[in-house]
Amino acid sequence: MANKAIVLITGGNTGLGYETVKSLYAESEIPYTILMGSRSLSKAEDAISKLKSKVPESKSEVLPLQLDISSDESILAAYQYVSSKFGIIDVLINNAGASIDPLPDKKDDITAMRAAWNSTYDTNVTGTHILTHTFVPLILASNPNPNPKPSSSSPPTRRILFLTSGSTSLTTSSSPTGIQLLNLDPTSPPPGWPKPVSPTFVPYRVAKTGLNMLMLHWRKLVQRDGVKVWGVSPGFLATALGGNAKFLKDAGGEDAAVGGRFVRGIVEGERDKDEGKIVKRDGTIQEW
Repeated sequence: MANKAIVLITGGNTGLGYETVKSLYAESEIPYTILMGSRSLSKAEDAISKLKSKVPESKSEVLPLQLDISSDESILAAYQYVSSKFGIIDVLINNAGASIDPLPDKKDDITAMRAAWNSTYDTNVTGTHILTHTFVPLILASNPNPNPKPSSSSPPTRRILFLTSGSTSLTTSSSPTGIQLLNLDPTSPPPGWPKPVSPTFVPYRVAKTGLNMLMLHWRKLVQRDGVKVWGVSPGFLATALGGNAKFLKDAGGEDAAVGGRFVRGIVEGERDKDEGKIVKRDGTIQEW
């Protein structure tokens, strides 16, 4: 284990998280110890069994880690376990997220609205910040490799990744046509009230916009420690985010595996020149 780069990923048992773990485990020349964070330990174990059934041999290893970023108790327990077993981590991938919208039939239920907004923000921003705050000492304790090469067996430079969304750009949202989201009409609705109700994912988009600021905050905090930090915008993927993978796929979402390979590339140095920014899969930088 000592020669393996240690990667901790939150929400690693499903969707983009699972595909990132799979890409690191199955496709990389670098050996990793991958800590698959999951709210449910049994679901992490099931996901690892599924992975190993598809990829029976690897230079890397995957270990389950019970980790619910909405629970301080869970975060502290996970930290104690990782600290005592490894003493360091090299890469933190803040992947866990949530998209909770009030149902259309509850659009006037302000209690349900508040619960949806608070839960979405707690997972995407508050929980991610507390998790990062708790685990950063383990990143600072690791030995950085200043010249990582994707084709080598050298562990990567210390890194923190924040998984964000292309729907968070204030620049694009403020344009006349706005964000083209799920083929919905981005223009302003007719005057009057009530307005049409549609799944615009506003709590999620607002929370992930806050996450972009959080990324910049952490980048400034650890920049002089030599830790590289990114916002990662993987594109529109058909995951279980929001509870309906089929809906996202039918709306044009791509296979999450392409996002997993993209995240692995950042871990292995492919976007080092864009550190401190929000990087997109097409090689460009996302506007703020």
